[in-house]
Order: sequence, then structure tokens, then C-alpha cells
Amino acid sequence: MTTLFVSDLHLDPERPEITELFGRFLDGEARDADALYILGDLFEAWVGDDDPSEAGSFVASKLRALADAGVPSYFIRGNRDFLLGHDYARSAGMTLLPDPAVVMLYGKPTLILHGDLLCMDDAAYQQFRAQTRDPQWQVQFLSQPLAARLAFAAQARAASKARYGELVAKGMAETIGDVAPASVREWFRRYGIHQMIHGHTHRPAIHDEGDGNTRIVLGDWYEQGSVLRVDASGMKLESL
Repeated sequence: MTTLFVSDLHLDPERPEITELFGRFLDGEARDADALYILGDLFEAWVGDDDPSEAGSFVASKLRALADAGVPSYFIRGNRDFLLGHDYARSAGMTLLPDPAVVMLYGKPTLILHGDLLCMDDAAYQQFRAQTRDPQWQVQFLSQPLAARLAFAAQARAASKARYGELVAKGMAETIGDVAPASVREWFRRYGIHQMIHGHTHRPAIHDEGDGNTRIVLGDWYEQGSVLRVDASGMKLESL
């Protein structure tokens, strides 16, 4: 049996073919898995569980069917869907996990996280992250009308794209947008384990970090699927 990991699907009405691809993945390969882990940014934006998103309803029905078939799914919130709550998780039949979390993979303790916590060189983003993860900020935000929250999300996405363009122009996108090596070493040291899986950076690879530490980065689903398959014999990171 195999445990599957995905992240950074960024499901959005503008790319229905990717939502359909994920649906086929859930109906197909995932049905034979031990478990499915989704490490954040399942959706391009999530402004509350009351959002009548077609993609959200579609994915919830597919994940519920997966759970009914006996395959558990686990979710870590990302930087785009950090407001995904317990109501949606219950409807989808998936379990919310803290970021980060430690899981046992065939006898090997593994640190799993979305990955934005590793990007400590991006000070502006880390400040935004701290603000939006504050429980009081979230309560205040979720109390606003849906239209206002959707407008905020659209504005935030536009600002993110503009800032990325500025970083590209300055030749800083590759460094600022990637993990900080010191942060990676600190998280390995803090948890005392030797295997880490995360997404967020959209740079799929398996890295030897030295000292027996391995860091696996999941790919995004903007133009294709990306899945990490782990079993007792090892792991494979592949595109769909």
C-alpha cells in the first residue's frame, strides 16, 4: 500500500481542467492508498466555509466518497486557504492537522508542513502571515459579508502577483521565494527527525540536506498534477 502527498493545487474556476484532474485522481489512484495528505493551497483562495464555491463543493463530494471508501485524508492549511475550517473539513470527511505536524510513515517519523514557515527570508510575507493567523483577526474577517471577503482575496492575489513581479525584476524571486537553509536546519534540529515533506515553493525535488536529513518538496498543479508516493520500500515524486 502507498501513502500519497499532494499540495499547491490552487483549484480555481479559471482552471476547471485541473479540478477535474484532481477529481479523477481521487476516484482512481487514491482509492487504493493507505492515506492521502494535502499539504495546503488546495484552493487558490478560501474566504470562509460559507463560500458557495463550485470547486469547493466538487472536491468535498470527492473527498467524502474517498473517506466512505475507507481511505482517510488529512489537510494542512496553506497560505491561500488558511481560513478553511472545521465545517468544510467535516463535509469533506477529512482531518485537519496543525502546521507543522509529525506523522509516522512506515516506521519513519516525518515532519510535514505547508512550507511557508521555512521561507524566513521573505520578511514582508512572514509579517502578513503572522497577522492573518491571529485568531482575533480571523474572527473579525469572517464576520464580514461574503462579498467583502471575496474582494479582499482578489486584492490580496493582485498584490501578491505585483510583488512577485517586482522580485523578478530585481533578480530576487529565486532566493526570496525559496526556503531559507537556516530555517530548514532549525526545523530538523527542533524536531530531532530526519525526513521532511512540504510544498509552497513549487520547486519539486528530493534534497539531501546532510546529516542524514532528507527534504521532499511537492510540486504544484498549475499545469499538471504532482504527487509523492511513499511506501515501505521508499518514495517517488512524479507528475501526473
